[in-house]
Amino acid sequence: MSTTTFVNLPVRDLARATEFFTRLGFSFDPRATSERTACMVISDEALAMLHVEPRFKEFIGQEITDTSRAREVIVGLTTDTREQVDDLVERALAAGAQPLPDPPDQGFMYMRAFRDLDGHQWSFLHMDMSAR
Repeated sequence: MSTTTFVNLPVRDLARATEFFTRLGFSFDPRATSERTACMVISDEALAMLHVEPRFKEFIGQEITDTSRAREVIVGLTTDTREQVDDLVERALAAGAQPLPDPPDQGFMYMRAFRDLDGHQWSFLHMDMSAR
């Protein structure tokens, strides 16, 4: 069974969020993008749907998490190398992301994290199971 993962996130300014993630190297599927939603391609099996807040509220039927006070999700994405982790996080920071303290290097797992322009927490990690 093939499964595609959709992560849905609210954003305050769709154009700004799209520009931010484009600077990290992500592309957007125009077939599933409108003035209220942008479909960010993470991989063939993973997509992030960025919705303006009123549109996101239509899906959840309740208030949106205040990301300045609480986390609703941490999105973790793997990379092929440790250098890619550093490159992606540095690009995110240059595009306006908020840095987060780096967790200890566990040898087999190298990870760095940040909060995007809307306060959603993202982690990029490289795992080398042979080093475990």
